[in-house]
Amino acid sequence: MRFAQKIIWIAGASSGIGESLVYAFIKEGATVIASAPFVDQLNKVKENCGDKKEFCEVLPLDMQQSENFPDLVEWVVSKYKRIDLLIFVAGISQRAIVQETSMETVRKIMEINFFGAVALTNAVLPVMLKQGGGQIAATSSIVGKFGFPLRSMYSASKHALHGFFESLQAENLKNNIQVTLIIPGRVQTEISSNALTGDGKVWGKKDPGLEDGISKEKAVKIILNAIYRKKKEVLVGGRELGMVYIKRFCPRLFWKMVSRIKST
Repeated sequence: MRFAQKIIWIAGASSGIGESLVYAFIKEGATVIASAPFVDQLNKVKENCGDKKEFCEVLPLDMQQSENFPDLVEWVVSKYKRIDLLIFVAGISQRAIVQETSMETVRKIMEINFFGAVALTNAVLPVMLKQGGGQIAATSSIVGKFGFPLRSMYSASKHALHGFFESLQAENLKNNIQVTLIIPGRVQTEISSNALTGDGKVWGKKDPGLEDGISKEKAVKIILNAIYRKKKEVLVGGRELGMVYIKRFCPRLFWKMVSRIKST
């Protein structure tokens, strides 16, 4: 029961890794505030908690509506008195080349993946500072470490998360604020199916490579261990994670590999 009596708020809890995190944290003794725009899906997640559903609080939240965040934070604190851990899993991917991606799509991706995370962090941070500490975990991607075809804005939004949260950590080393960046590779979720095309439509296709990815359950086990150990970064995935090291130590090989990837 590593997270016994902890108050954990998950943004992006209605499906995928976020949903699996809800179950895992409750099993570990935490009370979880499950947030996403999709109330029906959140209610199903709560029901799936079975005899422990009292430890799952459904709180609708849309990452594009940051003007509501202060009120939501106030509500959480009024009921639970504290926020021990804030986790960002909410996000949207992209399947389009740069010149075919509209600015409307660009802004939507950045709003959900980056600006929303910044806004909610800024709303929660004063609470954590007042209570004497806290932890924030943000889900990035291996394309937050390097660019990749058809993912320009998704990659850019994840690069931005690294810059923001690394700076936040550096500023709060003495304030007992811990930051963990979660960096998934291939995980068996619906992220590619829900990705946006250049004109903002849903891609609706599952990337073939995801079938070879690790399961959500295995990913969640790795993530929980990293959060518990307060690691600054954690890579989550399989062999594809090697690209991170190839880019760092063998950039010429990296660009040769990238040149073979279809971008149309």
